[in-house]
Amino acid sequence: MSITLLKNIHTLVTMTGSRTQPEKPLRDATVVVRDNVIAWVGTAAAWALARPAFEQELTTAHVIDMRDHVVLPGLVNTHHHLYQTLTRCIAQDSGLFNWLKTLYPIWLGLTSEAIHTSALTGMAELMLSGCTTASDHLYIYPNDCSIDDEIRAAREIGLRFHATRGSMSLGESQGGLPPDKAVEREDVILRESVRAIERHHDAKRHAMIRVALAPCSPFSVTTDLMRESARLARSYGVMLHTHLAETRDEDEFCLSMFGKRPLDYAESVEWVGNDVWFAHGVHFRKDDLHRMGACGCGVAHCPSSNMRLASGIAPIRLMWQSGVKVGLGVDGSASNDGNHMLGEARQAMLLQRVMDESFAMYESVSGGQPGSAISAYDALWLATRGGAEVLGRDDIGQIAAGFSADMIAVNLNRVEYAGALHDPLAALVFCAPHGVDFSMINGRVVIENARLDTVDLPRVVEKHNAISKRMIERA
Repeated sequence: MSITLLKNIHTLVTMTGSRTQPEKPLRDATVVVRDNVIAWVGTAAAWALARPAFEQELTTAHVIDMRDHVVLPGLVNTHHHLYQTLTRCIAQDSGLFNWLKTLYPIWLGLTSEAIHTSALTGMAELMLSGCTTASDHLYIYPNDCSIDDEIRAAREIGLRFHATRGSMSLGESQGGLPPDKAVEREDVILRESVRAIERHHDAKRHAMIRVALAPCSPFSVTTDLMRESARLARSYGVMLHTHLAETRDEDEFCLSMFGKRPLDYAESVEWVGNDVWFAHGVHFRKDDLHRMGACGCGVAHCPSSNMRLASGIAPIRLMWQSGVKVGLGVDGSASNDGNHMLGEARQAMLLQRVMDESFAMYESVSGGQPGSAISAYDALWLATRGGAEVLGRDDIGQIAAGFSADMIAVNLNRVEYAGALHDPLAALVFCAPHGVDFSMINGRVVIENARLDTVDLPRVVEKHNAISKRMIERA
């Protein structure tokens, strides 16, 4: 058994209050971690009284001085495509459908090595920006690619990981968007889905690897596969994930192909419930949100990607008011084109304020309304508690006894925060985004002094860039 003591914490943001009634950050705080679980949290004064109960264990404790640091729960990324780090800054002026059509031919050059290396690269970028838990949506499997490639990367780098076994089965010849070469046979998809769950999914508390099933989108997967994936997932007790209501083009596709709008189509194929979360949700209507809130659906909000592809602005406050679970996602590294979780939280806050100013334009489309703006605390809620709820986790997203020991820290003594020390929580969101100086995942210190020590990152990046160059040149 190991003990880690984080002492002299300048400001501790525990995220243990409700979203509408935030807890007060603790000053001069202490956190005790036993193995991979938080054992005690409180002020230094309270620690002086509690310490005798830990005295024997503390003789071998790893003590970390957090003077001048703000400490908060690790950030949770609920939607991503890690392989897309290989193809950033392509189709720079395209909307979603044209962007995808430009990139599909390049992605057909993916290999097992490319998936593994891009996963390490994207995960490193996420972790250095505060992420401790990430979900990834890998839905294209050319050549020798496998979901095992990115799960192996997560284990190597030390990231808590939700791997979603994505799929595409509706090629152009059948009326879908992707080229026929990019899709898989449905019997292969279902067989690989079973294999991924049985080999990798861990349902236990504090699990480091979980698996979900994730047919890609209404325009790339058949109705049969959507329905069969839902039934398969529920037979194994795993979650379901897909893109939905991202663009107006998708709305038109669903009406043309299925005679239904996106959520009505999802409901018709058994894709609603508290085990389902959708990526984007930009174009859900008010009645959609009320239905989603009633059945427990979640949404991964991806503000930067939605802006990059001109998809629109998701109405986050209206989602909350409707009871929808909402988390934060950086989305694909080729539609963002970055993996910065603190930066994404800032973007989420600022974008809702733009929506508040422009609510009249969005009211008929997305349900926007006056008062859509969110606070710095709201933005961090999206990135912590909200993400944990969306992924169905009750063991992450808070710094409290019994929760997984996932914590990050930022040194406030840097030029970006000069003049903002009166409110360290707000400083993390309002000020220019910076990386974290410290990160602990599952009780293991993975970043110290702003350095990620679990992989040789310069070597990974060098290999990554070589693979990227080959793929783009060949296409």
